[in-house]
Amino acid sequence: MPELPEVESLAQFLADRLAGRAVGRVYPVAVHALKTYDPPVTALEGGACEGVTRHGKFLDLQVGALHLVLHLARAGWVRWNDTLPTVPPRPGKGPLALRVRLADPDDGAGFDVTEAGSQKHLAVHVVRDPQEVPGVARLGPDPLGEDFTLAAFRALLEGERRQIKGVLRDQSVLAGIGNAYSDEILHRARMSPFKLAAALSGEEVERLYAAVGSTLTEAVERSRGLALKDLKAEKKSGLRVHGRKGEPCPVCGDTVREVSFSDSALQYCPTCQTGGKPLADRRLSRLLK
Repeated sequence: MPELPEVESLAQFLADRLAGRAVGRVYPVAVHALKTYDPPVTALEGGACEGVTRHGKFLDLQVGALHLVLHLARAGWVRWNDTLPTVPPRPGKGPLALRVRLADPDDGAGFDVTEAGSQKHLAVHVVRDPQEVPGVARLGPDPLGEDFTLAAFRALLEGERRQIKGVLRDQSVLAGIGNAYSDEILHRARMSPFKLAAALSGEEVERLYAAVGSTLTEAVERSRGLALKDLKAEKKSGLRVHGRKGEPCPVCGDTVREVSFSDSALQYCPTCQTGGKPLADRRLSRLLK
Protein backbone atom coordinates (compact mmCIF):
# COMPACT_ATOMS: atom_id res chain seq x y z
CA MET A 1 0.00 0.00 0.00
CA PRO A 2 1.35 3.45 -0.86
CA GLU A 3 1.96 5.32 2.39
CA LEU A 4 2.98 8.86 3.25
CA PRO A 5 6.47 8.83 1.63
CA GLU A 6 5.24 7.34 -1.66
CA VAL A 7 2.21 9.62 -1.88
CA GLU A 8 4.42 12.61 -1.07
CA SER A 9 6.71 11.62 -3.95
CA LEU A 10 3.74 11.13 -6.27
CA ALA A 11 2.51 14.60 -5.38
CA GLN A 12 5.91 16.17 -6.07
CA PHE A 13 6.29 14.30 -9.36
CA LEU A 14 2.85 15.31 -10.63
CA ALA A 15 3.16 18.89 -9.40
CA ASP A 16 6.30 19.34 -11.51
CA ARG A 17 4.56 18.08 -14.65
CA LEU A 18 1.03 19.44 -14.25
CA ALA A 19 1.53 22.99 -12.96
CA GLY A 20 -0.51 25.40 -15.07
CA ARG A 21 -1.46 22.78 -17.64
CA ALA A 22 -5.09 22.22 -18.57
CA VAL A 23 -6.97 18.95 -18.43
CA GLY A 24 -8.24 17.87 -21.83
CA ARG A 25 -10.21 14.68 -21.26
CA VAL A 26 -11.01 12.52 -18.28
CA TYR A 27 -11.96 8.90 -18.85
CA PRO A 28 -13.61 7.16 -15.86
CA VAL A 29 -12.88 3.57 -16.85
CA ALA A 30 -13.80 1.79 -13.59
CA VAL A 31 -17.10 3.29 -12.46
CA HIS A 32 -16.94 1.46 -9.12
CA ALA A 33 -13.93 3.61 -8.17
CA LEU A 34 -15.97 6.82 -8.38
CA LYS A 35 -17.15 7.80 -4.92
CA THR A 36 -18.70 11.16 -5.86
CA TYR A 37 -20.99 12.16 -8.73
CA ASP A 38 -21.69 15.87 -8.23
CA PRO A 39 -19.73 17.51 -9.70
CA PRO A 40 -19.07 14.80 -12.30
CA VAL A 41 -15.52 13.74 -13.02
CA THR A 42 -15.82 15.30 -16.48
CA ALA A 43 -16.17 18.72 -14.80
CA LEU A 44 -12.38 18.68 -14.49
CA GLU A 45 -12.05 19.03 -18.26
CA GLY A 46 -10.83 22.48 -19.32
CA GLY A 47 -9.55 23.37 -15.87
CA ALA A 48 -5.91 24.21 -15.20
CA CYS A 49 -3.96 22.32 -12.57
CA GLU A 50 -3.13 24.74 -9.77
CA GLY A 51 -1.28 22.38 -7.48
CA VAL A 52 -0.84 18.85 -6.19
CA THR A 53 -0.76 18.15 -2.48
CA ARG A 54 -1.12 15.29 -0.03
CA HIS A 55 -3.45 14.64 2.89
CA GLY A 56 -2.11 11.58 4.69
CA LYS A 57 -2.33 8.85 2.06
CA PHE A 58 -4.74 10.89 -0.09
CA LEU A 59 -3.45 12.55 -3.27
CA ASP A 60 -5.10 15.91 -4.04
CA LEU A 61 -4.94 17.51 -7.50
CA GLN A 62 -6.50 20.98 -7.61
CA VAL A 63 -7.98 21.62 -11.05
CA GLY A 64 -9.56 25.04 -11.28
CA ALA A 65 -12.07 25.31 -8.43
CA LEU A 66 -12.29 21.53 -8.06
CA HIS A 67 -10.18 18.85 -6.43
CA LEU A 68 -9.48 15.37 -7.77
CA VAL A 69 -8.78 13.41 -4.60
CA LEU A 70 -7.42 9.88 -4.93
CA HIS A 71 -6.94 7.17 -2.35
CA LEU A 72 -4.82 4.40 -3.86
CA ALA A 73 -5.73 1.76 -1.26
CA ARG A 74 -3.57 -1.37 -1.25
CA ALA A 75 -2.89 -1.90 -4.93
CA GLY A 76 -3.50 1.44 -6.63
CA TRP A 77 -0.88 3.48 -8.45
CA VAL A 78 -0.40 6.45 -10.78
CA ARG A 79 1.41 5.95 -14.09
CA TRP A 80 2.65 8.92 -16.09
CA ASN A 81 2.86 8.72 -19.87
CA ASP A 82 4.38 11.39 -22.11
CA THR A 83 2.25 10.11 -24.98
CA LEU A 84 -1.03 8.47 -24.06
CA PRO A 85 -2.86 6.33 -26.63
CA THR A 86 -5.17 8.39 -28.83
CA VAL A 87 -7.91 5.75 -28.71
CA PRO A 88 -10.20 6.23 -25.67
CA PRO A 89 -9.91 3.35 -23.18
CA ARG A 90 -12.75 0.88 -22.84
CA PRO A 91 -14.11 -0.38 -19.54
CA GLY A 92 -13.00 -3.92 -18.87
CA LYS A 93 -11.31 -6.26 -16.43
CA GLY A 94 -7.87 -4.67 -16.65
CA PRO A 95 -6.18 -2.55 -13.97
CA LEU A 96 -7.00 0.84 -15.54
CA ALA A 97 -9.48 2.82 -13.43
CA LEU A 98 -9.07 6.44 -14.58
CA ARG A 99 -7.23 8.22 -17.38
CA VAL A 100 -6.49 11.95 -17.41
CA ARG A 101 -5.24 13.40 -20.68
CA LEU A 102 -3.85 16.92 -20.87
CA ALA A 103 -5.31 19.45 -23.27
CA ASP A 104 -2.27 20.13 -25.46
CA PRO A 105 -3.10 18.40 -28.78
CA ASP A 106 0.57 18.24 -29.78
CA ASP A 107 1.61 16.63 -26.53
CA GLY A 108 -0.74 13.80 -25.59
CA ALA A 109 0.73 13.52 -22.10
CA GLY A 110 -1.24 12.52 -19.04
CA PHE A 111 -1.56 9.83 -16.44
CA ASP A 112 -3.41 6.64 -15.66
CA VAL A 113 -4.70 5.60 -12.25
CA THR A 114 -4.57 1.83 -11.96
CA GLU A 115 -5.41 -0.84 -9.42
CA ALA A 116 -4.05 -4.36 -9.57
CA GLY A 117 -5.69 -7.45 -8.11
CA SER A 118 -9.28 -8.50 -7.54
CA GLN A 119 -9.96 -6.47 -4.39
CA LYS A 120 -11.02 -3.09 -5.68
CA HIS A 121 -10.74 -0.39 -3.02
CA LEU A 122 -9.34 2.49 -5.07
CA ALA A 123 -11.35 5.66 -4.43
CA VAL A 124 -11.76 8.63 -6.80
CA HIS A 125 -13.45 11.80 -5.53
CA VAL A 126 -14.20 15.06 -7.33
CA VAL A 127 -15.09 17.71 -4.75
CA ARG A 128 -15.02 21.46 -4.23
CA ASP A 129 -13.21 21.10 -0.91
CA PRO A 130 -10.99 18.15 0.14
CA GLN A 131 -12.71 18.18 3.53
CA GLU A 132 -15.82 16.86 1.77
CA VAL A 133 -14.01 13.51 1.51
CA PRO A 134 -14.83 11.65 4.76
CA GLY A 135 -11.41 10.01 4.93
CA VAL A 136 -9.66 13.37 4.66
CA ALA A 137 -11.95 15.05 7.18
CA ARG A 138 -11.13 12.51 9.90
CA LEU A 139 -7.34 12.61 9.48
CA GLY A 140 -5.16 13.28 12.47
CA PRO A 141 -2.06 15.52 12.32
CA ASP A 142 0.52 14.99 9.62
CA PRO A 143 3.71 13.54 11.16
CA LEU A 144 5.81 15.74 8.87
CA GLY A 145 3.82 18.89 9.66
CA GLU A 146 5.21 21.74 11.74
CA ASP A 147 2.43 21.29 14.32
CA PHE A 148 3.46 17.70 15.03
CA THR A 149 5.58 18.41 18.09
CA LEU A 150 6.72 16.11 20.87
CA ALA A 151 4.11 17.68 23.16
CA ALA A 152 1.38 17.06 20.58
CA PHE A 153 2.47 13.45 20.15
CA ARG A 154 2.53 12.89 23.89
CA ALA A 155 -1.01 14.26 24.13
CA LEU A 156 -2.20 11.87 21.41
CA LEU A 157 -0.95 8.88 23.38
CA GLU A 158 -2.35 9.87 26.78
CA GLY A 159 -5.02 7.42 27.87
CA GLU A 160 -4.58 5.37 24.68
CA ARG A 161 -5.08 1.75 25.76
CA ARG A 162 -4.42 0.16 22.38
CA GLN A 163 -1.21 -1.47 21.22
CA ILE A 164 1.21 1.05 19.76
CA LYS A 165 1.29 -0.67 16.35
CA GLY A 166 -2.46 -0.08 15.94
CA VAL A 167 -2.22 3.49 17.20
CA LEU A 168 0.44 4.40 14.64
CA ARG A 169 -1.73 2.98 11.83
CA ASP A 170 -4.91 4.78 12.94
CA GLN A 171 -5.37 7.60 10.42
CA SER A 172 -7.45 9.62 12.88
CA VAL A 173 -4.44 9.67 15.22
CA LEU A 174 -1.65 10.21 12.68
CA ALA A 175 -2.12 10.72 8.95
CA GLY A 176 -0.22 8.63 6.45
CA ILE A 177 1.44 5.77 8.36
CA GLY A 178 0.49 2.25 7.32
CA ASN A 179 1.60 -1.30 7.98
CA ALA A 180 5.06 -1.05 6.45
CA TYR A 181 6.29 2.18 8.00
CA SER A 182 4.79 1.41 11.41
CA ASP A 183 6.99 -1.72 11.43
CA GLU A 184 9.99 0.38 10.44
CA ILE A 185 9.29 3.07 13.03
CA LEU A 186 8.91 0.55 15.85
CA HIS A 187 12.10 -1.22 14.84
CA ARG A 188 14.03 2.05 14.87
CA ALA A 189 12.47 2.95 18.22
CA ARG A 190 13.44 -0.50 19.62
CA MET A 191 9.87 -1.09 20.72
CA SER A 192 7.49 -4.06 20.72
CA PRO A 193 4.48 -3.57 18.42
CA PHE A 194 2.25 -4.91 21.21
CA LYS A 195 3.30 -2.44 23.89
CA LEU A 196 0.34 -0.40 25.15
CA ALA A 197 0.58 3.22 24.07
CA ALA A 198 -0.51 4.57 27.44
CA ALA A 199 2.19 2.52 29.18
CA LEU A 200 5.08 4.20 27.37
CA SER A 201 7.54 6.01 29.58
CA GLY A 202 8.57 9.58 28.85
CA GLU A 203 11.84 8.37 27.36
CA GLU A 204 10.02 5.84 25.16
CA VAL A 205 7.64 8.51 23.85
CA GLU A 206 10.62 10.69 22.93
CA ARG A 207 12.34 7.77 21.22
CA LEU A 208 9.22 6.86 19.26
CA TYR A 209 8.61 10.47 18.25
CA ALA A 210 12.15 10.74 16.90
CA ALA A 211 11.73 7.44 15.03
CA VAL A 212 8.53 8.64 13.36
CA GLY A 213 10.19 11.78 12.04
CA SER A 214 13.48 10.23 10.93
CA THR A 215 11.92 7.16 9.29
CA LEU A 216 9.43 9.12 7.21
CA THR A 217 11.80 11.97 6.36
CA GLU A 218 14.50 9.61 5.15
CA ALA A 219 11.99 7.65 3.07
CA VAL A 220 10.78 10.85 1.39
CA GLU A 221 14.35 11.92 0.66
CA ARG A 222 15.24 8.54 -0.85
CA SER A 223 12.28 8.83 -3.21
CA ARG A 224 12.81 12.44 -4.22
CA GLY A 225 13.27 12.86 -7.96
CA LEU A 226 12.63 9.23 -8.84
CA ALA A 227 10.39 8.26 -11.74
CA LEU A 228 7.02 6.88 -10.66
CA LYS A 229 7.93 3.43 -11.95
CA ASP A 230 10.87 3.30 -9.52
CA LEU A 231 9.10 4.36 -6.33
CA LYS A 232 7.82 0.92 -5.32
CA ALA A 233 11.23 -0.67 -5.72
CA GLU A 234 12.81 2.15 -3.71
CA LYS A 235 10.33 1.63 -0.89
CA LYS A 236 11.03 -2.09 -0.72
CA SER A 237 14.80 -1.67 -0.82
CA GLY A 238 14.73 0.87 2.00
CA LEU A 239 12.76 -1.27 4.46
CA ARG A 240 14.80 -2.90 7.23
CA VAL A 241 12.30 -5.37 8.74
CA HIS A 242 8.94 -5.06 6.98
CA GLY A 243 8.54 -7.79 4.39
CA ARG A 244 11.86 -9.35 5.43
CA LYS A 245 10.74 -12.38 7.43
CA GLY A 246 13.61 -14.85 7.81
CA GLU A 247 16.29 -12.35 6.84
CA PRO A 248 18.95 -11.05 9.27
CA CYS A 249 18.22 -7.79 11.06
CA PRO A 250 20.57 -5.14 9.62
CA VAL A 251 21.18 -3.77 13.12
CA CYS A 252 21.90 -6.85 15.26
CA GLY A 253 21.87 -9.84 12.88
CA ASP A 254 18.99 -11.65 14.61
CA THR A 255 16.37 -13.26 12.35
CA VAL A 256 13.42 -11.04 11.48
CA ARG A 257 10.19 -12.69 12.58
CA GLU A 258 6.55 -12.29 11.66
CA VAL A 259 3.13 -12.23 13.29
CA SER A 260 0.27 -12.99 10.91
CA PHE A 261 -3.29 -11.76 11.18
CA SER A 262 -6.38 -12.45 9.07
CA ASP A 263 -5.65 -9.70 6.55
CA SER A 264 -2.11 -8.53 7.24
CA ALA A 265 1.20 -9.35 8.92
CA LEU A 266 3.84 -7.48 10.86
CA GLN A 267 7.57 -8.08 11.02
CA TYR A 268 9.95 -7.29 13.88
CA CYS A 269 13.35 -8.13 15.34
CA PRO A 270 13.21 -9.94 18.71
CA THR A 271 16.64 -8.73 19.85
CA CYS A 272 16.01 -5.09 18.95
CA GLN A 273 12.38 -4.87 20.02
CA THR A 274 11.21 -7.54 22.48
CA GLY A 275 14.22 -8.33 24.65
CA GLY A 276 15.00 -11.41 22.60
CA LYS A 277 11.56 -12.99 23.18
CA PRO A 278 9.59 -14.02 20.09
CA LEU A 279 5.98 -12.98 19.77
CA ALA A 280 3.40 -15.74 19.42
CA ASP A 281 2.32 -15.90 15.81
CA ARG A 282 -1.43 -15.89 16.31
CA ARG A 283 -4.16 -13.27 16.34
CA LEU A 284 -4.11 -11.09 19.46
CA SER A 285 -0.78 -12.66 20.39
CA ARG A 286 1.31 -11.61 23.34
CA LEU A 287 4.86 -12.33 24.39
CA LEU A 288 5.46 -16.01 24.89
CA LYS A 289 5.86 -16.88 28.56
